[in-house]
Amino acid sequence: MTLAHQFAAYTEWRSRLSANIGEFQGWLAANELSDAQTDLSLTRLLERLREDRLNVAFVAEFSRGKSELINAIFFADYGNRILPSSAGRTTMCPTELFCDPDKTPRIELLAIQTRAANGSVSEYKRYPEEWFMVPLDVESADVMQEALRHVSETIRVTPEEAGRLGFEIGERASDLYRPGPDGLVEIPRWRHALINFPHPLLKQGLVILDTPGLNAIGAEPELTLSLLPNAHAVLFILAADTGVTQSDLTIWKEHIGDGGTAKRGRVVVLNKIDGQWDELKSAAEVDAEIGRQVDSCAAILGLPERQIFPVSAQKGLVAKINGDAALLDRSRLPVLEAALSDELIPAKQDIVRDSTDCEFGEVSLRVRGLLESRLASLREQLTELIELRGKNKGVVEYMMGKVRSDKDEFEAGLQRYYAVRSVFSTLTNNLFAHLGLDALRHLTHETRSAMLEASFSTTLSDAMGGFFGRSRYALAKSAGEIGEIQNMMEAIYKKFSVEHGLKLGTPAAFSLLRYEKELDRLEGWCNTHLNTMRSLLTTDKKHLTQRFFEEVALQVRRAFERANKDAETWLRAIMAPMETQVREHQIQLRRRLESIKRIHQATDTLEERISELESIEQSLLQQIQALEGVVGRVREMLLPPAAQLRAA
Repeated sequence: MTLAHQFAAYTEWRSRLSANIGEFQGWLAANELSDAQTDLSLTRLLERLREDRLNVAFVAEFSRGKSELINAIFFADYGNRILPSSAGRTTMCPTELFCDPDKTPRIELLAIQTRAANGSVSEYKRYPEEWFMVPLDVESADVMQEALRHVSETIRVTPEEAGRLGFEIGERASDLYRPGPDGLVEIPRWRHALINFPHPLLKQGLVILDTPGLNAIGAEPELTLSLLPNAHAVLFILAADTGVTQSDLTIWKEHIGDGGTAKRGRVVVLNKIDGQWDELKSAAEVDAEIGRQVDSCAAILGLPERQIFPVSAQKGLVAKINGDAALLDRSRLPVLEAALSDELIPAKQDIVRDSTDCEFGEVSLRVRGLLESRLASLREQLTELIELRGKNKGVVEYMMGKVRSDKDEFEAGLQRYYAVRSVFSTLTNNLFAHLGLDALRHLTHETRSAMLEASFSTTLSDAMGGFFGRSRYALAKSAGEIGEIQNMMEAIYKKFSVEHGLKLGTPAAFSLLRYEKELDRLEGWCNTHLNTMRSLLTTDKKHLTQRFFEEVALQVRRAFERANKDAETWLRAIMAPMETQVREHQIQLRRRLESIKRIHQATDTLEERISELESIEQSLLQQIQALEGVVGRVREMLLPPAAQLRAA
């Protein structure tokens, strides 16, 4: 199955899953089984599925054929190149290709001069007026090609201006940015490009990130700190004629391979193998030569050979456009596409399946518990009333007293529940005192002041280290508060289950481990790019401080924002079952008491009430059966493929 077909199948699976969850949400509302927390959880889950994206990044030094590979894999159906692809540098700035149906087809370009201001690309995305817009005529490949050439535009500026915008200026012929005969330096005109293009795969949620070479990657840290780490797949492109150059190895070690360790979704493409094709050599000799280059690349990058794919993107594109099956096979492009299809889509589907299963499971168990609680309470009422058949008024009075005693006992137990709510509120306040953004803002302000006032490089270094140390301490204290909340709720769940028969199960768990790992990653990047002896001694203090807060502290803040949002969701989820079950138990106790009061006042209503409760019992059993059906349809879709086959 090709990448396009596999992705289409994944999109169709995601749509059916959304439809089944939507059916479940509608069924809950129709049966009056939903509450604010349940509805919020399901709505958020559906929004995540609807906005789900598959991010694929293409990374290489210039002239490795990166844009041509994107054309060959995704855009050959247009019968021409869509992205500009020629000798030399064609992609001068990071370029995102996606489809937003709410916008017209267009290219949006952010001026390179915005680097001098205190703002990341993500922040600039909130301000459309800052972007230069070029309409995109999707009916004509030639017109699209012409419009897309904007991403290749450059401007000439003074060396001082180029340095201020983050480009490393050199004097050697090998330096990418160096003054020309006129004393000016050629740099990219644009900082970032957004291409909104209604391609079928992009419509389904594919996002392609095309990146420039090493110098531009280093000058735009948001690429290395956010966009690349969050990509579901990174294709690292090498040239078959050069193998792994020093600059290739630098990109791999610093930005992709974490020092050479393999990651799922990291693929190396050895492009331009058609340069090895030689009519004076046999096919076996050509294959052996390509094989030796694969072995060499695998050894240098520390990867298994199966993760390196030799291809000819240019010949693959030509073959697809001309319908030349033999040339396409020789280009080896189908092998790469099959690997992407077998590796990338299932990995993404696993992530979505696991996260959906976890959240949907909590909601469905909560609803099942509520119905079972209602059924148990109703059957208790039914048993009590059946036992009253033929009994005198004194027995009815005794039963009424017993139910009233149960109600009084539960209401006394509610004092513990209210005490738990009070402690829960205190622990929640303690949690957000450490995890909240106010504390982080205060830390950021203190660190900025310390860095700007620093007289020695060691003071600057200590301030950066202190920022991470205190951020990590805040997460550790928050984890302690989360543990206390978890233990307290486990105890109260168990107590109310045993004493009052509530169906509460186990409270949802929560961990900050992923955010601790994110801090480790960001500190590692800081220690290799900013907090180094060379950087401390050669970079202006004000510029270093600005870089630290624009590039590193900004990512830490985003991590804390996500942690806050996740913690708030967890806190609502952990208290919701308790609140729902307590409210439900109160209602059932009140109904039991009212029912026996009515029978006490007029014994001829006993059989009517028994009949009424038996009818309600049947309705509840039907609801539980219907719940199993609607939940089962979602559960079946969340099974791994092998389990689905066995179930079928």
